[in-house]
Amino acid sequence: MTRTVYLNGDWLPETEAKVSVFDRGFLFADAIYEVTAVIGGKLIDYAGHGARLRRSLEELAIPCPLSQEALLAVHREIVRRNALEEGLIYLQISRGVADRDFAFPKGAEPTLVLFTQAKPVLDNPRTKTGLSIATMPDWRWERRDIKTVQLLYPSMAKMEAMRRGADDAWLVEDGFVTEGSAATAHIVTKDGVLVTRPLSNAILHGITRASILDLARAEGIAVDERPFTVAQAKEAAEAFITSATNFAMPVVSIDEAPIGSGRPGPIAARLRDLYIADRLATAL
Repeated sequence: MTRTVYLNGDWLPETEAKVSVFDRGFLFADAIYEVTAVIGGKLIDYAGHGARLRRSLEELAIPCPLSQEALLAVHREIVRRNALEEGLIYLQISRGVADRDFAFPKGAEPTLVLFTQAKPVLDNPRTKTGLSIATMPDWRWERRDIKTVQLLYPSMAKMEAMRRGADDAWLVEDGFVTEGSAATAHIVTKDGVLVTRPLSNAILHGITRASILDLARAEGIAVDERPFTVAQAKEAAEAFITSATNFAMPVVSIDEAPIGSGRPGPIAARLRDLYIADRLATAL
């Protein structure tokens, strides 16, 4: 059974959805994307993803082809058409089709694509075992706050981490951890303080990050938004990542050094439970 894909206003079988070879997303990675989790057929943290989508488009001067209301309706419809109970929706908007030129084309119509991926996000077995992390240099461009499809280096970093026997990579710049290959990096100090890098153009402004920090503060957990080094991470009581499909996922080792007890920590587990309960209550 093939999925139904949304492409520029049409609902198509995935085998029939085609994008031009002249699309600037293909030629220049001139495109942005968002990923929204789905649980019980409902959209999780959609408002945050919609706001970040608009910001990314504005930063690249790409017009949004649909209104906010229409885009939400498309998200709901693709869930219905694919009978998606649990998984994710991937959305991508490129600047559109034009003959290859470094200068932006005038009047190009953006290309809008959405598809679904069914996968377990609630009962992820890695929450019980935690992730192992390998660190490596952050060689990405400097506007990481824009969620573009320029993902080659993060992909290479993840593959190198896996080659080393780890599950994923944390990227390091000037001695400080920026973020994971596709997630926000957090640590919890031995004093129980949740530490995560502050927002800037050095990291993606994670939607799950923002939600988790709000929940932590409401729970009485101290939060310190500051950079931290790899050495500080290795000395922490806990470490974890946040992302749209991982929610809060524990990290148990960094460069083969165990973090805390070497097992998933209680604060990451508590924040994951709080996030799921809170976001299910407000899902669209």
